[in-house]
Amino acid sequence: MFRFILLLCLLLPLAGIAADGDLYPFESQDEQDRFRTLTKELRCPKCQNQNIADSDAPIAKDMREEVYRMVKEGSSNDEVVDSLVSRFGEFVRYKPEFDGRTLMLWATPVIVVLMGLGIVISIVVRSRRNTETDSALSPEQRQRADRILKDSDPQ
Repeated sequence: MFRFILLLCLLLPLAGIAADGDLYPFESQDEQDRFRTLTKELRCPKCQNQNIADSDAPIAKDMREEVYRMVKEGSSNDEVVDSLVSRFGEFVRYKPEFDGRTLMLWATPVIVVLMGLGIVISIVVRSRRNTETDSALSPEQRQRADRILKDSDPQ
């Protein structure tokens, strides 16, 4: 029984590699590194927020094969990314390029932060104005407050 458990523990990691089925042979370590980098930088169109290296979707498998083919052909990283963007759209990039179409995407965080700062500043200014003008009680208000306090005193 002990031998069986030991054998199972030793072979279990190999089962994950064999089940993957997406082992891509490369001629150099540089090609393999480029492939891994590209597949981690590109988003699966079906899985929304998962890169094509980790996705099990059929479209991600097709995209990995396309990246593999282009890396083997010697295409540059930009050529690979541009090819997939032209085919699947700008969505496949985790970091879209700055252009007219993505202007709002890049500008929205700055606009929201500036609006938030404006709101905070206006609230602080208003509260300071209100405390300066409303802090002192008039003599009539003071007498009324004293009467209310005397009436509510349980002596």
